Amino acid sequence: MSGMVVGLSGLAGLLVLLVFRVQIAVAMLLAGAAIYVASSDWAWNGLLYTLSDLVYARLSNYDLAVVPLFILMGQFATHGGLSRALFQAAGKLIGHWRGGMAMASVAACASFGAICGSSLATAATMGQVALPELRAHGYSGRLATGTLAASGTLGILIPPSVPLIIYAVLVQDSIGKLFMAAVIPGILAALGYLIVIRILVTRNPESGPTGTKAPRAEALAALMRTVPIMLVFVVVVVGIYGGWANPTEAASIGAGACGLIALANGMRWEGTRQSLLGTARVTGMIFMVLIGADLLNSSLALSQMPHELAQWVIDSGLSPMMVLFVILLIYILLGCVMDSLAMILLTIPIFYPMIMGLDFFGLPAGDKSVWFGIMTLMVVEIGLVHPPVGMNLYIINKLAKDVPMKETALGVMPFLASDFLRIIVLAFFPGITLWLIHALG
Repeated sequence: MSGMVVGLSGLAGLLVLLVFRVQIAVAMLLAGAAIYVASSDWAWNGLLYTLSDLVYARLSNYDLAVVPLFILMGQFATHGGLSRALFQAAGKLIGHWRGGMAMASVAACASFGAICGSSLATAATMGQVALPELRAHGYSGRLATGTLAASGTLGILIPPSVPLIIYAVLVQDSIGKLFMAAVIPGILAALGYLIVIRILVTRNPESGPTGTKAPRAEALAALMRTVPIMLVFVVVVVGIYGGWANPTEAASIGAGACGLIALANGMRWEGTRQSLLGTARVTGMIFMVLIGADLLNSSLALSQMPHELAQWVIDSGLSPMMVLFVILLIYILLGCVMDSLAMILLTIPIFYPMIMGLDFFGLPAGDKSVWFGIMTLMVVEIGLVHPPVGMNLYIINKLAKDVPMKETALGVMPFLASDFLRIIVLAFFPGITLWLIHALG
């Protein structure tokens, strides 16, 4: 069999395993092992040697030390009550507008995403804080759950972002540049959601009633309580991009600062224990997926499938934008069977060479790599909310026991429309994504 047939057969087998709910790391290991032995004349000894080398190389990679630190930073934010401070501040400032509490939820999710880096954690944490308030203020179940499910995706778009770190390691790009490039798309995403809420409550005022305006002193006091949290974001992102701290050092500072803020907010031993255990569980899961992806990608490289596929795309005569939109569509479909991290680990070694071999608006290789990373992240986040299997939908719907899943799915649709519009704009105007890097470069 040709390398292309072996590689595609292995990927098909991987998808079958995922359909039968085999854990993603195990599925990648099995598919990678099958492709490896089929591409090397059934040399099992070579497979074992390769696997041992890959495990050592992955676990000894200094760049990945940043992953558990950013996860710990998010865990402290979750268990230290920082989410409540962010939501209260946003609610005091704009909660009296029509739809203002829903808008406050978007703002709080965006702010929490700046110190968390996980969409699922952002949705779960902010859902516990904001959902009871939204329902108590008379917001419809559709608007409340749709807003929180969609806004949770800001957790991986606004830096720091664990999927962006993994992308940077895979393609050997700068974590700092990717973080800076994600800022404007993240702000545009939040603004788009605010506009969606405004349109929805204008068309149906009963879905998002007005609230009571807080006294100015009370609003100012609530805002001041969020200043330390925002300073953590500035120190981490600016520190990385400014060059006075590498990603691991900046993440260490961020984790330590979030821990101190959480302790000042009343976190005690139980919250600390849960933060440490949560970090260990998530880090173990991520590294198992990384090892599975390493074996799969090494096996695909041995089969020469990515190279042959990239060459076929380059020689096919398809326009670069057509290739890009087909790739983005594949990501949306993959969102039905796997999570965001698994999608990036599985597809980047295949799609990245294709994109780098095509010309997009004359972009240099470095800019094209960063732009494609942000485009990938934005489409991957859609998989977290689009029906029928978006994980954020299930998290929010589980919290809102009185809201049917159908209502949550319908509630997220206008936000998905905003996502698609933003992706189209940033696809045709990459300078928007890259502007901050060039302005500060």
